[in-house]
Amino acid sequence: MSFTLEKTDSSSKARAATLKTAHGDIQTPVFMPVGTCASVKAMTPHEMDELGAQVVLGNTYHLNLRPGMDVMKKAGGLHKFCAWNKPILTDSGGFQVFSLAKLRKVCENGVEFRSHIDGSKHFIGPNESMQIQKDLGSDIVMIFDECTPYPATYEQAKESLRLTQKWGDTCAEFPLDEHQQLFGIVQGSTFEDLRRESAEHLVGMDLPGYAIGGLSVGEPEEEMMKTIEWVEPVLPEDKPRYLMGVGTPPQLVEAVARGIDMFDCVLPTRIGRHGSAYTSNGQVAIKAAKWKETFEPIDKDCSCYVCKNFTRAYIRHLLHVKEITGMRLMTIHNLHFYINLMSEMRKAILEERFEEFRRDFHEKWNKKDV
Repeated sequence: MSFTLEKTDSSSKARAATLKTAHGDIQTPVFMPVGTCASVKAMTPHEMDELGAQVVLGNTYHLNLRPGMDVMKKAGGLHKFCAWNKPILTDSGGFQVFSLAKLRKVCENGVEFRSHIDGSKHFIGPNESMQIQKDLGSDIVMIFDECTPYPATYEQAKESLRLTQKWGDTCAEFPLDEHQQLFGIVQGSTFEDLRRESAEHLVGMDLPGYAIGGLSVGEPEEEMMKTIEWVEPVLPEDKPRYLMGVGTPPQLVEAVARGIDMFDCVLPTRIGRHGSAYTSNGQVAIKAAKWKETFEPIDKDCSCYVCKNFTRAYIRHLLHVKEITGMRLMTIHNLHFYINLMSEMRKAILEERFEEFRRDFHEKWNKKDV
């Protein structure tokens, strides 16, 4: 892996760069669609490729439970299993243990938990997470961390960070495959000194990349942005920066302005399946009755397959009669919107007009003329 910084905007901290991996180059800023269980919901790999997706995300917790590593190893790893030939990043499972597992018990070496599927007992720690991700064969491997809940007391956040640092040190010693690169995860809740301590500890490990975790877990948006501003100056300029699990289109624009390169989030696929679309003028509930006879595209300014061929009235009809095609069309549109948004930001950075893009984006989004 190598990371080449091509341009930094003169009026903000927005960056354009290229991250090289064994399965191809990733041009940043980049949005990584979430394929938790070896599939981006409702999409085929061919469709993801046509949308311009450069990298997708898989998950250690879910894939270890189903189909399990015996199946994955026999398949030849995650790339072959799901027929995706581009880069894959795997989340370590720490957030899923935090958010999904039943009766979890955190100890010094990891977490004992019961599966959210059938209640079966499992254990995952730094070594287990690394072995699973090694078996998956992902290009970017995340350290096993504890996701601190919000709100948390200072003492809770400090103890959580101690475990994350201990587990991170163990992960760094684990022998991954040659093509795999380990990213650290900055934790520390919404406490500035803990966030800086976490970032400094990880930078001292000289890892290939760094993520900011533990956000978008209920904190106000201003706290999210403040946390990025605390951490960004500590992180090296010549390494990729990844904001985990974030976020809405305006949050992506503001995080890019603060120096973030990589993002993942379930929002575009999740809200699409439930009938909402992202447009250049804000979020739209396509299932609303007022679109019943609207024979116009979801977004007149969008060039995706859906907006070129179908109307709000038709897609609304499909959603109301629970036709799976409706959910697929909404997913295609929303993913195109996110991927295109990142492409437009990259272009604006390279052309030294990011601040103009940022201003215009917010003006259109806030009009909500949809």
